[in-house]
Amino acid sequence: MKKVKILIADDHPIVRAGIKQILADTPDMVVADEAGNGQEVLNLIKKNNYDVILLDISMPGRSGLEILKDLKKEKPKIPVLILSIYPEEQYAIRALRAGAAGYLTKSSAPNELVAAVRKISGGSRYITAVLAEKLASYIDVDLKKPLHETLSDREYQVMLMIAAGKTVTEIADELCLSVKTISTYRSHILGKMYLKNNSEIARYALQNNLLC
Repeated sequence: MKKVKILIADDHPIVRAGIKQILADTPDMVVADEAGNGQEVLNLIKKNNYDVILLDISMPGRSGLEILKDLKKEKPKIPVLILSIYPEEQYAIRALRAGAAGYLTKSSAPNELVAAVRKISGGSRYITAVLAEKLASYIDVDLKKPLHETLSDREYQVMLMIAAGKTVTEIADELCLSVKTISTYRSHILGKMYLKNNSEIARYALQNNLLC
């Protein structure tokens, strides 16, 4: 039996171990390699072949969405399943637009992860019922594009962290970027969304159901 070769990319060893345990009980799948950050993922795909990549959206340095875009340039045929702590409402649409074959939250049941891997390895996309409903709303051409859709992926990530009450310094530490860089992103966010301060960012995120 040909096994689906999987690369797991997540910066938390305990999460990787949990995923490996789930997949170890599935006879037609094997975890071939693990990566703790985006650069490790890009290095591995240049040396090895995989059938599926499981990619965390939130990793140190460059975000999972940025790595996803690089992956699709380097190896466009490898299906990528995004695994995230964030609900579909926050990142799923962006992930699919960037080339992901599916999006699952880490709170999903183990059998759903197996089903998703099996489906995308066969060339299909894996979309949950919640995500399908979300996608349906985007089909309405008369729907005005929300302001947060004008942000880049990194700006959007910073916007959510500001809305959650994190300081510029805390965000810089978590993303392994400089305070100056985060301050620049904040300025772009305020400008693009016509907002004045962090309180208005938080209010906008709440009103648009962007926070967990």
